[in-house]
Amino acid sequence: MRLTRPMLALTGAVAVLALAGCGSGGGESEVPATATGSLEHLAAEVKCKPNMQTDADTIRQAICKTGKEKYVLATFATDRGQREWIDMAKDYGGFYLVGRKWVAVGEENVLDDLRGRLGGDVEEGIDHSSMNHGGGAHPSGRAGEKTGGHSGH
Repeated sequence: MRLTRPMLALTGAVAVLALAGCGSGGGESEVPATATGSLEHLAAEVKCKPNMQTDADTIRQAICKTGKEKYVLATFATDRGQREWIDMAKDYGGFYLVGRKWVAVGEENVLDDLRGRLGGDVEEGIDHSSMNHGGGAHPSGRAGEKTGGHSGH
């Protein structure tokens, strides 16, 4: 088969569209630029009346509701304080929608909806339920001595 200029142009256009992802219809909606602002401003963006739980200099935290679903919305005074909080919280599992100096914590489907309005990145905590503890023992503080295993993950 002989390649002609029109065929090369068409092939090139198809390749460009494929690489750019145009017309893929992947079902993903556009994610807006990540929102910024106070807890009240973020809550207003998602039409939440925040039920304040913590109102301190370093962190402000409220519970919000979307229909029957609840989620936590928190703002932080510093980026470092936010990252330390997230790193600690992720040990408990769950899903985190993270923006600049704010985080929303809730079920994955709720955060997907919030992400469509607030932007941000979804991070997932550590799922301890899938880890095999085998009812085994964990080392104690003294060499060679073991303590009983734990459950409840």
